[in-house]
Amino acid sequence: MSKTAALPPLVHPAQDEITVEGVLRALADPVRLAIVRQLAAADHEIACGGLTVPVTKSTLTHHLSILRQAGVVSGRQEGTTRFNSLRRNDLDVLFPGLLDGVLAAPR
Repeated sequence: MSKTAALPPLVHPAQDEITVEGVLRALADPVRLAIVRQLAAADHEIACGGLTVPVTKSTLTHHLSILRQAGVVSGRQEGTTRFNSLRRNDLDVLFPGLLDGVLAAPR
């Protein structure tokens, strides 16, 4: 028996399961909004450790889970590292202009 347990698979909603209420609820938190802004600015995947937010690792994991469950971000596992990316295409198709408006809003 291995000493390292397998990590649970990351669950992502299908595009048609993403709701504007869920997206807005996820983006309402300042830490989650900061994560989304960093992912949008990078325009590529970022490992959890590469995100700069003033929270503990476990709290960051919680925030990323909320964003993933709402359909705002996508995550993938590579070994022990989780990479995160913004689901910009899905959000732009479902809610045109929403993400751009949120990202353009003053901090």
